[in-house]
Amino acid sequence: MRRVLFVDDDPRILEGLRRMLRSQKQAWEIAFASSGEAALALMEASPFDVIVSDMRMPEMDGAALLAHVREAYPHIVRIALSEHTELSGALRVVPVAHQFLTKPCDVEMLRVAIERACHMKALLHDESIRATVGALGDLPSLPRTYHALTKALADPDTPIQKIAGIVEFDVGVAAKILQLVNSAFFGMARSITNIQTAVGYLGVSTLKSLVLSVEVFRVFAPKAPVEGFSLEELQRHARLTSYIAARLPVPKHLVDIAMVAGMLHDVGKLVLAWKLPDRFKKLMMQVTQEQCPLHIVEEREYGFSHAEIGAYLLGLWGLPYAVVEAVALHHVPDRVPHQSFDAASAVYIANLLAEELDSSTVMPWDNLMERDQNYLVSLGVEKDMPNWRAMAAEAPHLLAEA
Repeated sequence: MRRVLFVDDDPRILEGLRRMLRSQKQAWEIAFASSGEAALALMEASPFDVIVSDMRMPEMDGAALLAHVREAYPHIVRIALSEHTELSGALRVVPVAHQFLTKPCDVEMLRVAIERACHMKALLHDESIRATVGALGDLPSLPRTYHALTKALADPDTPIQKIAGIVEFDVGVAAKILQLVNSAFFGMARSITNIQTAVGYLGVSTLKSLVLSVEVFRVFAPKAPVEGFSLEELQRHARLTSYIAARLPVPKHLVDIAMVAGMLHDVGKLVLAWKLPDRFKKLMMQVTQEQCPLHIVEEREYGFSHAEIGAYLLGLWGLPYAVVEAVALHHVPDRVPHQSFDAASAVYIANLLAEELDSSTVMPWDNLMERDQNYLVSLGVEKDMPNWRAMAAEAPHLLAEA
């Protein structure tokens, strides 16, 4: 049973939540606290899965409370519940909350947000990894992305398309912007999976405040270098995968999802390199010694891979489910039955084709793993691979010109 803690200094709000959530009493064990201090006392006494906190409270406000929870209880899903507020207030919440909901909140929206965030735990059985990912409020970016964005945002004549183009080059920045624009905190009525749309909606003023906030964006500075890993290479591979995925025959309404999932599919590697470099270094050494794909080594050693780590983070952040699924399945798409060629299929194949280009050697059909061959046959696309290879081969040149 889920244990959910609601925090608000207004007793009328708490009573309204109590009435509104009666239908959940079979699925949730619900507790209420009228202050940040009372909430911390309850968490110290017994464990919780989710905390939903109001932002405007006396003494310890919601941002301060969630910051404390992030440090002391990083495994707890943190949801901010507040009325639309000024950007300065939003910036305090962005690094410490996984998701943002507005008041008054529809009970179904609240239920879905809590249940979906809790379901993400099924992706990772390692509590220490969940705590590491749960504590993340941001992802690091390349120094050149930060400088390019700062320069572009300082010029009032910079077109929004150019700013979006810079964001599309960086996994960490793209993931954070999609988290923000898909939250109720920024008021969108539908999921956004297009970077240019996301950047256009947030606007230059909001982006400038976000980029200049050290708590929202930071430059990649690993604790220790990991041989065989380069953030530059990860970014290049991500953009290549994204480009290829968007040009595979997915239904029109899934093109943006395939494109974004292709961009973010290796975000788990970024988490490992940044927060768990010692573990990642050992894994990369095994990859080199055994000449074996990273996800195979990870699954053998831990029972999960960087794909699940990345999907867990994006799921906590509230990105659209189709994006999270495609990231989680980008090495093993057959774990979930697919009746048609969808975004997960596209990202899986795009990653194969991009890895082929990365290795600078064409991977003939005979060299594909049997599992890959069987999956392509099940989709009925094995005969299309030569044409897709030819399309992919042109991608690096076209991206260089963009």
